[in-house]
Amino acid sequence: MTTSKRRCRLCKASFYGRADKIFCTIACKNEYHVRLRRATSYAVRETDKILHRNRSILLEIMGKNKTQKKVDRLILEKKKFRFNYLTGFYINSRGKTYHYVYDFAWMTFSDQEILIIRKH
Repeated sequence: MTTSKRRCRLCKASFYGRADKIFCTIACKNEYHVRLRRATSYAVRETDKILHRNRSILLEIMGKNKTQKKVDRLILEKKKFRFNYLTGFYINSRGKTYHYVYDFAWMTFSDQEILIIRKH
């Protein structure tokens, strides 16, 4: 195993070490990962807020006991439902796409109607 002169990924200081070593000290390594987690946490938190808001909108429209309901697309738009935030999707045998938001799914039924389904 050879050692070579390297530059720390965080502080850019020069150091000698293995070819795969990327930090000069444990402190730099820890700080790098703390910053990475912080940045990731912020992005995830914002996305998760939107997903939970979408789920709340679907729950409000569906009520607690219904398993499916057709609604006008305008109702979702007025409640500021974010159609591009999903937790998954499924394409059935007829080619229709179900867009999942946690335990709810929705699909475009027609140009103006959305079918909402609760998955148990």
